[in-house]
Amino acid sequence: MKTISLDGQSLTISDLYHTVMQGGRIALSSKARKQVERARALIETWIASDEVIYGVTTGFGEFSNVRIGQQSLEALQENLIFSHAVGAGDPLPPEIVRAMMVLRVNALAKGFSGVRLETLQLLLEMFNRGLVPIIPSQGSVGASGDLVQLAHLVLSMMGRGRITEWNGKGSTGKSVDAGAALKRHRLKSVKLTAKEGIALINGTQMMTAYAALAVHEALQLCRVADIASAITVEALRGSDTPFDERIHKLRPYKGQQVVASNLRRLMKGSEIRESHRYNDPRVQDAYSIRCIPQVHGASRDAINYVYDVVSIEINSANDNPLIFPDDRVHLEGGNFHGQPIALAMDFLAIALAELANISERRVERLVNGTLSGLPRFLTTNGGLNSGLMIAQYTAASLVSENKVLCHPASVDSIPTSANQEDHNSMGSISAQKAWKVLKNAQTVIAIELLCACQGLDFTRMLNGQKPMRAGEGVEEAYRCVRQRIPHVERDRVLHDDVRQSLDIVVHGELTRRVEEVIGPLA
Repeated sequence: MKTISLDGQSLTISDLYHTVMQGGRIALSSKARKQVERARALIETWIASDEVIYGVTTGFGEFSNVRIGQQSLEALQENLIFSHAVGAGDPLPPEIVRAMMVLRVNALAKGFSGVRLETLQLLLEMFNRGLVPIIPSQGSVGASGDLVQLAHLVLSMMGRGRITEWNGKGSTGKSVDAGAALKRHRLKSVKLTAKEGIALINGTQMMTAYAALAVHEALQLCRVADIASAITVEALRGSDTPFDERIHKLRPYKGQQVVASNLRRLMKGSEIRESHRYNDPRVQDAYSIRCIPQVHGASRDAINYVYDVVSIEINSANDNPLIFPDDRVHLEGGNFHGQPIALAMDFLAIALAELANISERRVERLVNGTLSGLPRFLTTNGGLNSGLMIAQYTAASLVSENKVLCHPASVDSIPTSANQEDHNSMGSISAQKAWKVLKNAQTVIAIELLCACQGLDFTRMLNGQKPMRAGEGVEEAYRCVRQRIPHVERDRVLHDDVRQSLDIVVHGELTRRVEEVIGPLA
């Protein structure tokens, strides 16, 4: 089991994803320990000298002008957690909570927040022992960060609320009292002291948890979308001319060039393509075939932009006030504001929706006998059998839902805290929408994969002689699918086939198999 060392500045999205999803462990670097202890010592000095520090010796938000006496500093932090744990809605997915825990440890490890080392260590140990707080999903306005959800996280550290456990693949589904869970694992619940409550809940960790896991899977989906579309091109006897390198050099977007290259490699050596290269009456293909590099490529470029934003955020200090031990000052600011992530998540949702949009159009061409030249709805006994007719319905439904979900949340704002917090990012909403769009897009592309392989079965035999081979990469993708999902000879429960196809898409099996044959896809 891999252990990643957190220092507040070198965490990668890939390391975060695999640690969260595959049951890795986390630890603090020795440098991070010293940074945390140094900032805490300065906090203690200021408290002893009765320094005025927002959220430490004052109230919060509109109450920032209220001084708090030293005898009440611990109660202030405890009350902050109780008052802010006002979440609503269904619980967050356990993988999102686990990512929040890693991200919060990493942000505090930078040493600009002033928490005690033992407080940070408790959160770290909870993660390593598979304890996952149950956190409501609604209530954050995205500034001062994800206050509500982080308050529920801290509540579990205090022995309140409920906890489920991670068994290495997912939640056990059973929840227990947080205090009892900590006791069973021989962990002592935290008694918050000055500055710790506000340091723990000021931050963008919920929206960034969604963002990091989503953008990692989005990049994987880009490669799967190229593979699925290449199978479709072969099944529809599309031309590879639009993927010619010379075309894309004249409009040199990186994503467009990458996709065109991937398609050429996937289709290399195709007998199907050669069979109709010189006697096909069609001058050019429909946009959903001809413009794959332009559409997939634009989404890739957008997703890479989001990746860069999230890479910055996961290694940032985003609470308030921040402590600067070198200068021996505390500065009140707004790094908790979620606008960078809010905009990025709206952009991610749009980019993923477009991958699904064009995929669904290719599914329609596959099942529409008039457009494809293949058996209607990809079945040889139409009428008695409906074939893959309703698979396209499902894809259309998900694409339509995505269009609604892609309305940007980041253009909205609603004031809170008596207008002290008068502009909020709504990043939590944009992040959760993007996560839903991602899941829908994965399913749409899984449906295309299913239909494309079914279409390819028919296309192979169109010359009436021996079966024609597709390109090397397409052939390996086809074998990968057919080892799990047989050809649909007669109607069966396609829900099961879609689930199998989705599993191949999400867990990387398809991409891995193809890359073993043609080398890494960009």
